[in-house]
Amino acid sequence: MSAAEETTGEDAPWGEVTPEAARRLLVAAVDAFAERGYHATTTRDIAGRAGMSPAALYIHYKTKEELLHRISKLGHERALSVLEAEADREGAAADRLAGAVRSFVRWHAERHTTARVVQYELDALGEEHRTEIVALRRRSDAVVRRIIGEGVRDGEFDVPDVPGTTLAVLSLCIDVARWFNARGSRTPDEVGELYAGLVLRMVGARRPPREPGAAR
Repeated sequence: MSAAEETTGEDAPWGEVTPEAARRLLVAAVDAFAERGYHATTTRDIAGRAGMSPAALYIHYKTKEELLHRISKLGHERALSVLEAEADREGAAADRLAGAVRSFVRWHAERHTTARVVQYELDALGEEHRTEIVALRRRSDAVVRRIIGEGVRDGEFDVPDVPGTTLAVLSLCIDVARWFNARGSRTPDEVGELYAGLVLRMVGARRPPREPGAAR
């Protein structure tokens, strides 16, 4: 699945990118970076995929690194919002952690081309932009850490190392973007459900979570 296919639907991650030419260039950059890597991709490659001239790219983005930063920032913000929406719900920590993992994994599966660039090209960013993205990553870490910490406090989870477990949970979820295949045997929803169960066992949840959509 290409980034262009990922951007269909009302929740398209690049809908806020305007004008249309800038969006086309960004989508082309996602595909190129995911396929070839940031350093092996040229601005000519990106412009060609977008059906535009190399000069047209510089009208919308000053550098290739600026394009990567835009992709990374929007992607991290969307992934963070997915976590926050579940973490801020009312209910037991087990329900909220399962929901957060389920949604976070589903996002990385459904948007696996985009997510590979967002999650694995961090070191290609300049220092200022990298610092900004690291701050967004820390916010995601804080969301998951808060849920796990509340579960420990309330006696729902048995976790001796909350920071380490948080890192393990996020790493497990993010890695879905690396291996997920839309033509494979599992759907994004199925992978999300599987990983939610794995994470609850990881934290020693005292009871199973509610089914998605069940009354709270």
